[in-house]
Amino acid sequence: MNARTLTLPPALVQAREQLRTWWRTRVPRERLALGAAAAVLGLFIAWLLFVQPALRTLREAPARIDALDAQLQHTQRLAAESQGLRGVAAVSPAQAAAALKAATDRLGDKGRLSMQGDRASLTLTGVSPEALRSWLLEARSAARVRPSEAQLTRGPQGYSGSIVVMLTSGGNP
Repeated sequence: MNARTLTLPPALVQAREQLRTWWRTRVPRERLALGAAAAVLGLFIAWLLFVQPALRTLREAPARIDALDAQLQHTQRLAAESQGLRGVAAVSPAQAAAALKAATDRLGDKGRLSMQGDRASLTLTGVSPEALRSWLLEARSAARVRPSEAQLTRGPQGYSGSIVVMLTSGGNP
């Protein structure tokens, strides 16, 4: 198909002829001004559609790359930790309970541990963030458990609430 065999609908042919007639009736100076305005409008539209989005992408790309790199490093650390924990021997429920009790004793009167079968519940009253983090790390490494439920609130003296862990994690926290 070439342009000569392609026919336009009669309405478009008529509109094109009206536009040509209107254009021919304009003085050369007015045609120049209209052409310049059309060129400026075309450049503006090209800027909005093509140039500005590309510049925005170039400007935001380094920050996105850094964020994705940090996320990748975090995921790789978690994967390495998971691989390391797979090779660790399982801890019996009695050993896990003893490790949790030892970690809770370090909290002093701010933490109380209660055992109910294969569940251990830690009740906290005004524990500092560092002490809570230390207890969680010790529970994870020594007792091989992770929290299954947690209801904590942060107050002026520290965290208060409860944390529940399952002792039958099978060595894969």
